[in-house]
Amino acid sequence: MSKSQTEKVYFKKYNELKNKEKEYAKKYFNEIILPVLTPVAIDPSHPFPLISNKSLNLGILLQKNEDENVFSNIKEKQIFSVVEVPSNLQRFIKLPSSGKKNVFIYLEDIIKANLDQLFSGNQIVAVDTFRITRNAEVILDEESKNLLSEMKRYVKRRRWGFVVRLEINSNYNNYILNFLKDKLNLEQDDIYKVNGPVNPGSFMDFASKLDNHEHLKFKKIIPQPNPKIYNADDIFELLKEEDVILHHPFESFDPVIEIVKKAAVDPKVLAIKQSLYRVSGNSPLIKHLTTAAENGKQVTVLVELKARFDEEQNIAWAKKLEEAGCHVIYGIKGLKVHAKALLIVRAEKEGIKRYVHMSSGNYNDKTAELYTDMALMTSKDNFASDIAGLFNLLTGYSKPPEWKLLSVAPLDLRDDFLKLIEGEINNAKNSLEAKIIAKMNSLVDSKIIKKLYQASQAGVKIELIVRGICCLVPGIKGVSENITVRSIIGKLLEHSRIFYFYNNNQPLVFLSSADWRPRNLDRRVEISFPIEDPEKKEKVINVLKTVLNDSQKAHLLQSNGEYKKIDDGNNYESQLELFEMAKTSFQKEVLNKQFKVPQDYIF
Repeated sequence: MSKSQTEKVYFKKYNELKNKEKEYAKKYFNEIILPVLTPVAIDPSHPFPLISNKSLNLGILLQKNEDENVFSNIKEKQIFSVVEVPSNLQRFIKLPSSGKKNVFIYLEDIIKANLDQLFSGNQIVAVDTFRITRNAEVILDEESKNLLSEMKRYVKRRRWGFVVRLEINSNYNNYILNFLKDKLNLEQDDIYKVNGPVNPGSFMDFASKLDNHEHLKFKKIIPQPNPKIYNADDIFELLKEEDVILHHPFESFDPVIEIVKKAAVDPKVLAIKQSLYRVSGNSPLIKHLTTAAENGKQVTVLVELKARFDEEQNIAWAKKLEEAGCHVIYGIKGLKVHAKALLIVRAEKEGIKRYVHMSSGNYNDKTAELYTDMALMTSKDNFASDIAGLFNLLTGYSKPPEWKLLSVAPLDLRDDFLKLIEGEINNAKNSLEAKIIAKMNSLVDSKIIKKLYQASQAGVKIELIVRGICCLVPGIKGVSENITVRSIIGKLLEHSRIFYFYNNNQPLVFLSSADWRPRNLDRRVEISFPIEDPEKKEKVINVLKTVLNDSQKAHLLQSNGEYKKIDDGNNYESQLELFEMAKTSFQKEVLNKQFKVPQDYIF
C-alpha cells in the first residue's frame, strides 16, 4: 500500500470512478470546465498556435469521419488539435467521498474523458499531456540610450521566446510527439518524458486541500518581534546605542518597513537611499519611499531592471517611484546590482547621522516570511561611510573608495574570501586549530573550491551548508576528507549567506548577499559585511550551530555525488528550533517586563 493510500488520499483515473463520482465529474465538466475550453485544430487555415510558456496542454490526434462536418474540406484523414488546460481552474478536483477519504481526479483527466463534446463527429485516436518551456534569457542592448524602454521591449518579446524544452507523458503517442517536435523545432535532447503528472509544481499547495491531515503539514512559524526593537521607544535612538541583528522569518520583517515608514515623515530625515532587486507585488516599501519623496526628502532608489522574472514588476515600480519624485537608477551596465542596502541620512543635534540596513535577502515583505535571511541594522560610522560610498559608486560612477569594512563584488569580494580561507590554512600549518563554516545557496566558483581543497589538505575542518548546486566534492581522501556538505530542505527556503572563520579563537563572522559562484563574484554588485559586536556575532554563530545539528531536514552530500538523509535517531529540526529560540528570546526580554503583546505573536 502506498503512503498516500495509508493516509487515505487517492487519485483516480476517470475510468476508475464510481457512478456517483462520475456524475459529479461530468457535471463539473459541463458547468465549470467546458465554458472556458478552446479547441484549436491545426490545418492550412489554422497554423500551429503560439503556446504559452509553461502552460499545461493536451495534444489530440483526431480521425476524420466521412460524415459532413467542420473538417469536411480538409484532405488529411488525421487532424492534430491542441486544448490548453485552464490555469485559472483548480488542477485537483476533489470528489465526493465517504468517511475521512480524500479522493481526487486531475483536471486534465476530466477534460480527456469528455473530449467528444469538443470534437463531436470525429474519432479521438490519442491524447497526450504536454507543456513547453520558452527561453527566458535576457539579452539586452546595454548600449541603448534608454535601458527602460529596451527592457520593456524585451519583456514583451520574452513571452514568445523560442522553445527550449518539451515535457510529455511517458506513454506518449509517437505521431503526437513527432508532430510537436517538428512544429516546435526541437531536438531529441529537448524532450523530457514524464512518468507521472506533467508539471508536478502544482502539488506545492496540495496539502492545503486535505481534510484531517494536520500531521502532514508543516508546523506554523509565526515571525516574532525582535525584542530590542520592540522594547525601544525610538529605533533611531536604539541604533545609536547598539547594532541589531534580524533573522527572518523567525523574527519579523516589520522593523525594515517601519524604519522607512518613520523616515518618510520624520522632519529630521534628509535623504533615503535604497537598492531594490525583488520586491513584493504590493510593496509597502514602495509606498513609503514615494511618501518620502512627496514630503521633500532626497530619495534615491536603485531598481535592478534585470532581476530575472521580476523585470516587468520592477519597471512598474520604477515608473511609480519616478512619478513621485524619486531619483531612480536602473542598474549598472554589464552588471546586476544584487546587493541589499538601505541608507537613511538624518540631521540631529550632534550633526548628520547615518543609519544603515544590510541584508542577505531581498526587500520583499512576502518572501521574508518564506526565506531564511539575516540582516544588520547599524549606525556605526564605518558601515555608513562604506554604504554611502557604494551608493555614490552606483549612482555617480565615482571611483571606488577604500572600504573600511565592506567587501564588494566584482571588485574585491572573491579575493577577500580567498584571503580568509588562506588565513585558516596558515593557522593549520602552524598546528593551530582551524575551521570554516559557510552557509550559502550555491557553491560553483572554481577558485574558491580549489582553495577549500587546499584548506582541507592542510587540516582545516570545513563545514558547508549549501542548499542548492554544489560543485565541490567532499570526502575524497587526500583532497577533501575534512569537508562536509549538507543541504537543508524544509518548510522555509534557506537563503541566508553566512561565513565563519575560526581565526585562532578570534572568530570572524560575515553576512553577505553573494553566493560563491562566478555570476555573483564577477557579474553582480554584491556586498559582504562583518558582524563585529560580540553579542551579535554569537547570535549568528548560534544560527550556524543550530543548522549543523539538524537531523530531520538535512541531507549530506556523498563523495559519489548523491545526497543521503541524516538519520541519527534525533528529532531535531533546525527551522523549528530557530523559531523556538526567537519566541523564547522575545518572551524573555519583553513578556517579563509586562508589556502587552499582540495575540498574533502568541504561538
